[in-house]
Amino acid sequence: MTRTLVHRGPDDEGFFRKRGVGLGFRRLSIIDPVHGHQPLVLPEGDFVLVGNGEIYNYRELAAELKGEGCCFETGSDMEVVLHLFAKMGSACFERLEGMFALCIVDMRDPLVPRVTLARDRLGIKPLFWARHRDRLWFASEPKALLASDQFPRALRGAALVEYLMRGFVGGPKSAWAGIERLEPGYFLEWSRRDAPQLKSWWTAPLNGPSPPAQEGEVLEYLDRAVSQRLVSDVPLGGFLSGGVDSAGVADAMGRAGGKPPELCTISFREGEFDEAELARISANRMGAQHHVAIQEPDPEAVVDHLPWHFDEPHADPSNLPTWMVCRMAREHVTVALSGDGGDEVFGGYRRYIHEAMEQRLRRRLGPLGVLAGCAGKLHPSLESPPAWLRGKTFLTHLGMSPARAAWDSAINASLPAALSLLNPRLGEELAQADPYASWAGHYNQPAASGPLYRTQFADLRTTLAEQLLVKVDRASMAVGLEVRVPFLDHRMVERFAPLPLEEKIKGGVGKLALRRALEARLDARVIAGVKRGFDIPVCAWLRGPLASHLTEHLAGLPPDWFDLGRVQTLVKEHLEGHRDHGLVLWTLLVFEAWRRRHDCEEIAL
Repeated sequence: MTRTLVHRGPDDEGFFRKRGVGLGFRRLSIIDPVHGHQPLVLPEGDFVLVGNGEIYNYRELAAELKGEGCCFETGSDMEVVLHLFAKMGSACFERLEGMFALCIVDMRDPLVPRVTLARDRLGIKPLFWARHRDRLWFASEPKALLASDQFPRALRGAALVEYLMRGFVGGPKSAWAGIERLEPGYFLEWSRRDAPQLKSWWTAPLNGPSPPAQEGEVLEYLDRAVSQRLVSDVPLGGFLSGGVDSAGVADAMGRAGGKPPELCTISFREGEFDEAELARISANRMGAQHHVAIQEPDPEAVVDHLPWHFDEPHADPSNLPTWMVCRMAREHVTVALSGDGGDEVFGGYRRYIHEAMEQRLRRRLGPLGVLAGCAGKLHPSLESPPAWLRGKTFLTHLGMSPARAAWDSAINASLPAALSLLNPRLGEELAQADPYASWAGHYNQPAASGPLYRTQFADLRTTLAEQLLVKVDRASMAVGLEVRVPFLDHRMVERFAPLPLEEKIKGGVGKLALRRALEARLDARVIAGVKRGFDIPVCAWLRGPLASHLTEHLAGLPPDWFDLGRVQTLVKEHLEGHRDHGLVLWTLLVFEAWRRRHDCEEIAL
């Protein structure tokens, strides 16, 4: 099981076996590389821990514990966690500032050890678990659990529908039958005398909006979060795109570290995807050591390397450049800071801007919004419509509830579109497997913060934790690189995610509070830059260097799962240039590569 995770921990391995407890660990050495070996056991043998991640305030906590008589054998942050848990139990998680996935075993009862699993607030570090044969199993990635040969390599049917709609699988159940995902901000307690008990220990704010940001406040929070994340006993650098998020983090790194940061950027030959010039502007302004690499099509990575590391199907096209920038960064550093999370916290996505426009107009139209929705359904639907015919989605959303409109903006395909790709018999059996209800459960949790914050809240629990952070974690750990995300400092999330709408979006521009705060630090061209995302030219690559892999893999889709006639029609139309089916074909290509790589031959209904 631990051999499947060598990429996550190439530096060391450790094992613990005692009284029915077996723990295995692979270590990427960051804090106290010499002495921070795991599993960690208290001298009395009462508690044992394995933990992935970093606790940024561990020195302050260690000083506090030393004042109370604790003695430490290492300089490891995880030894601090172990002592704190021995003192406070699960209440200690609220004291931890950082990213982590933990297993702590209370060995004081010689007959019935008690296990606690815990995951950080935002889900930056992964943790999967399962109950099987009166045992509790857990790991950072499902592939380690599958390596035990205790679990079937079977895909949940509902997970297939969610994947086709969203491009990833989320929620408390993993894509694999019988394997669960510990959700962000949760811990689990279990002993053989009891069933597993799941408890939430943190959530993003449920009330709001919060007061407008005061002058200098955003920079104060950002500088503190970045400074904390510079604690490292190994070389450290950062990622840099053309946007304000990564540039703001990189600038704060230079200010806190007292020297220009070492930064890595991915460039594209296709100009509409390339942000390298804006990145160079930021790097030159900071005097940074700047490394730039061009992203070329890489079929082997798409159909072999990435499907192994993403051991749940994950169709985000930016997986490839994320993996490449991590691989490049690992040549220079062991830890990298990224700008991920800025869009979710400050309101930066284009769909947020559209949602703000929709909700303003929806309030003005009142009951007439239903008529606008009817007009949207009658509006022509074209692949590449002229400007005067691009209002279909906008009009349709006006006739929906705010929750349905936000969901519709966030998914890649509707439920009917997803089901149309399946074998009709399977599609009929999965017709009720709509993930909307689960997403809406998150959307409806905040009490009075307005529709946009409800969407942000749902995104923090779903799209961020289950798509974006999974992408960053798997791509970075695939090459033994640790990535830290200052914008997801929980204090930043609590303070700025619920800001009033006018602090986030105005005049078609998002992240207003962050842009205003960084005006004095960043080049005006970067502040005013248009958000491009971090995508690849999927449509062109599938017609070019990936075309043979597309046809070969999609011809091998299981006929009991998919409507192969429908799929081949999409392939033919795309390759001949009649229609652009790039996203759905990419989703199917990634799925089949994943299925083959993990020997998944069964589907569990």
